[in-house]
Amino acid sequence: MRIGKVCLFIICVLLIFWSCNNDDGNNNFTVIELRDRDEVQQEDMDSLNLYLATHYYNSGDFVGNFNPHLGDIVITELAEGETDAPANHTMLNDAVGDPISLVFAETDYQYYLLNLNQGGGTESPNFADNVRLSYEGFLLDGSVFDSAITPVDFDLVSLIPGWRKVIPQFNTSESFMELGDGSVDFVNNGLGIMFLPSGLAYFASAQGIIGVYTPIIFKFELYQAFENDHDNDGIPSYLEDLNGDGEFTLNTDAETLDGDDTDNDGAPNYFDPDDDGDGVLTINEDSNGDGDPTNDIGKNGIPKYLDPEETESNES
Repeated sequence: MRIGKVCLFIICVLLIFWSCNNDDGNNNFTVIELRDRDEVQQEDMDSLNLYLATHYYNSGDFVGNFNPHLGDIVITELAEGETDAPANHTMLNDAVGDPISLVFAETDYQYYLLNLNQGGGTESPNFADNVRLSYEGFLLDGSVFDSAITPVDFDLVSLIPGWRKVIPQFNTSESFMELGDGSVDFVNNGLGIMFLPSGLAYFASAQGIIGVYTPIIFKFELYQAFENDHDNDGIPSYLEDLNGDGEFTLNTDAETLDGDDTDNDGAPNYFDPDDDGDGVLTINEDSNGDGDPTNDIGKNGIPKYLDPEETESNES
């Protein structure tokens, strides 16, 4: 799945794509300038707004449908001369409502979301969990760049930012049944469509038919979620988001803890088995024995696994 291949952090000023000219044997380089995120966001929203104003979906098929699926969604572009959706259909700009706002990469972003079914389960995934779902990703011209009809599993941390923002807003399936052929039938799943600007997708990184600075759309159907503990330290990964921004980031400098790396060793806590760098594994800094290091508060009023001064007392 291509959305699992994107980097979480862009740390270079330029992205350079390599191509070879087989005719003359020369090496050609295409240099892509890393553009201002605010500027690109405005362009992307213009494109998304135009798409929403010229496309409709089959809303009538979802009335009274308490178990809708990915394949039920049909999006159609207005034909020449048409100004509104036909009966039992709804224009997408009317269906999605106001854009959803958030801050990512120090940029004010907006995106659109169409919730077709919340999902009947009692839980929703966290931004760092594994999820089981099916999906279809396509460009604004309708070209499909990726899809999975049968359920697949992904770690939300490995996906583009938009997925970590959208998927946790839905519930998992109400129930499921294992069929005799080895497949599983899920009932009352979370179902929706996300309309993402490039800054919450691949931004300046081309992926197959997805060009740089290209807004994209995903239909998705959420089945199950599984809590992650990436470093097996006894603390669910989502709880190791120290600054609460729904991302795992490094500190801006060695003297400031404004990211998610307590000991400033270059590994965010969710991927660091010794969060405070005191030589004692986080999972062993649970002296009260309740299995949750976050509840073991030390003399300085913070959990011991985040306080290197607690090393000696833990070892004794």
